[in-house]
Amino acid sequence: MRRVTIAVFLVVFAISAWAQGGQAAAGQKAAPAGSKSESAEKGPAAPMEPTTATVESFLKHMFGYDPNIQWKVFTIRPSQAPNVAEVIVGVRNQQQAQEPMQPMQFYVMPDQGWAIAGDLMPFGADPFAPTNTILAAKAHGPAKGPADAPVTLVEFSDLECPACKAAQPTVEKLIADFPNDRFIFQHYPLEQIHPWAFKAAKYADCVARDNSDAFWKFLKTDYDNQESVTADNVDQKMKDFATQAGANADKVATCAADPATETRVRDSLALGKAVDVNATPTLFVNGRRVQNFSGIPYETLKQLVTGTPK
Repeated sequence: MRRVTIAVFLVVFAISAWAQGGQAAAGQKAAPAGSKSESAEKGPAAPMEPTTATVESFLKHMFGYDPNIQWKVFTIRPSQAPNVAEVIVGVRNQQQAQEPMQPMQFYVMPDQGWAIAGDLMPFGADPFAPTNTILAAKAHGPAKGPADAPVTLVEFSDLECPACKAAQPTVEKLIADFPNDRFIFQHYPLEQIHPWAFKAAKYADCVARDNSDAFWKFLKTDYDNQESVTADNVDQKMKDFATQAGANADKVATCAADPATETRVRDSLALGKAVDVNATPTLFVNGRRVQNFSGIPYETLKQLVTGTPK
C-alpha cells in the first residue's frame, strides 16, 4: 500500500507539473523567453531556496483537492546542483495515518518557476568520483574489510527504519560475498519520523567505540527487536541490546549521554546530506548512490559491485 501511495504521488506530481507548464510553483506566470524577469525589473533575484510557506502553498495547490493526502515539509536545502534547491516532504494518505510519513523529494528552481520530481544524477567521465572522494575522507563509521580495498560500500541507515531492517540480510550477504571490499556503516536517523532513532544511533556509536565486533551484533539485535522499542523505553532497550552484544551497558549509556557523541551522529547526518542522502537505507558503491537496494535482485546488485570501475 505504501509503495502504491508513493507511486501515485510521483505520477500526480509529474502530471500536475506538466499541466502547470509555464507557471511558477507559487502560481506566478513565468516570463516569456527572451524577456526580462519581473524580479530583474523590480528588485534582486529570487533566493535559490523557496520558503516553507511557498512550499506549503505549492503542495496545497497541487494536492489540496484530495482530503486523503496528508503532507508535511521536512527539509528545504541547497542541492548538489547549482541554483537548485532540494525539498523533502512527508506524504501519506489517511489509511496510513498511524504510520510514519514517507519522505519524498523534489527539486526546485525558484527563479525559473519550476519543480522537478525524481533524482538528480551526477554527470561526467567519472560521475561518481566527487561523492567517492567525500566519503573516502569523511565516512568513519563502523567498518569491515581492508582499508585499502578497491571497492568501498557505505550504507546510511536508521535503527528505527523498517526498510533498513528489511535490507539487513542483503547487507550481510554482500559483506560475506565480498570480504576483500570495504563496508562502512553510517548513522542517518530520520528524526522527523522516527522518534527514538537518534538516541539509538548514539548508543550504537558508543557500542562500536567500546567494542567493534559488538556493534554488528548490536545492530542485528536492534533490527530483530525493532518493534519492541519505543521512545519511552529506548534507553533500557539499548542497554539490553548492548549487554546481549557483549558490550559494557553502563559504559555505553554514559557515552551515549556525552554531548560529543551527539556531535558524532550529527556529523554523520551532515555527511549524508552532503552526498544527497534523502531516505534510508541508501548504499554507495564507490560513490554511486543506490536507493531501495533491498528491492534490487541480488545478482544485479552483485554485478553492480563487481562491475564498478576500480
